[in-house]
Amino acid sequence: MNPRNAIAASATLHCLTGCAIGEIAGLMIGTAIGLATVPTMVLAVSLAFVFGYALSTLPLLGTGMPLGRALRLVLAADTLSIIVMEVVDNAVMALIPGAMDAGLVNPVFWLGMMIALSAAFLAAFPVNRYLIDRGKGHALHHGAHGGHADHGEHDAPTPHQHGSEHPA
Repeated sequence: MNPRNAIAASATLHCLTGCAIGEIAGLMIGTAIGLATVPTMVLAVSLAFVFGYALSTLPLLGTGMPLGRALRLVLAADTLSIIVMEVVDNAVMALIPGAMDAGLVNPVFWLGMMIALSAAFLAAFPVNRYLIDRGKGHALHHGAHGGHADHGEHDAPTPHQHGSEHPA
């Protein structure tokens, strides 16, 4: 696999994990406390951002990076990917008949969620690849980690290599 595609797939899967955790937690909380559909969706999307950012921030903090710098890096690197994922995920869920009203114990909900999250991955992958090709997005994380060894991608470009080739 092309090293940049591997990094983009890893970044997309990483983002998807945080989004899925946040969305499912939000849906469970909203359902448990009896929120209507729209407030539950707002809670779920909000938590998707929180968990998405948290899963990207924690490894950076583990390298000794100060919290403020880590948060700035994560906000710059992950926001567009999370937005794309959330828009696609929620649109697909809304288009699947009965998925939004199925409830957490109904297989229709979980099947819909699997389809929606898969579509979100497919939509966010080219976004992450585009950002990586320009030294943005997940490429910023790799620069902060001191390279690409964390994901085994030794041949992938660094943000500095792309800075001169592809102006942002």
